[in-house]
Amino acid sequence: MKKLGLATLILFGGFAMTMGSQAIAGGVGYIDYQKVQAAYPLAQQAVKEIDAKALELQQYMVDKEKQYKALDTPLKKQNFEDATAREFTAKQDAYLKLKSQKEELVYNKIQAAAKQVLVEQKLDAIVDFRVVFVGGVDISDLVIQKLKSAN
Repeated sequence: MKKLGLATLILFGGFAMTMGSQAIAGGVGYIDYQKVQAAYPLAQQAVKEIDAKALELQQYMVDKEKQYKALDTPLKKQNFEDATAREFTAKQDAYLKLKSQKEELVYNKIQAAAKQVLVEQKLDAIVDFRVVFVGGVDISDLVIQKLKSAN
């Protein structure tokens, strides 16, 4: 019975040492999301599309302002304002939807690449670089390489 308890203790001790060394080998990676996003071609393209849509919305309002000034009666102006408000709301909703979709797509691609780096580098976690005071491994460049090689 003593030997069984000793064997269990040795087995447990070996298991604990193995788990401890794996935790030390893992570590924490950190990522500069802004840096990755700025270097990622898909993100750059998304920003261009979002900016173009925003400029389109601004131009729409400039055009409507000119049309409004050309109206001569208060009734026409009121009807024009109502119609323009509805149209603007629809255009603004479409812009916000596009922006949200593009941001989500970019975020998901960056997150997937970061997960691959996490596995490859045998890290325990990846956090934003702003929460790391000392230590950790910067994986930003690895994620950028992973994203660029995926295209």
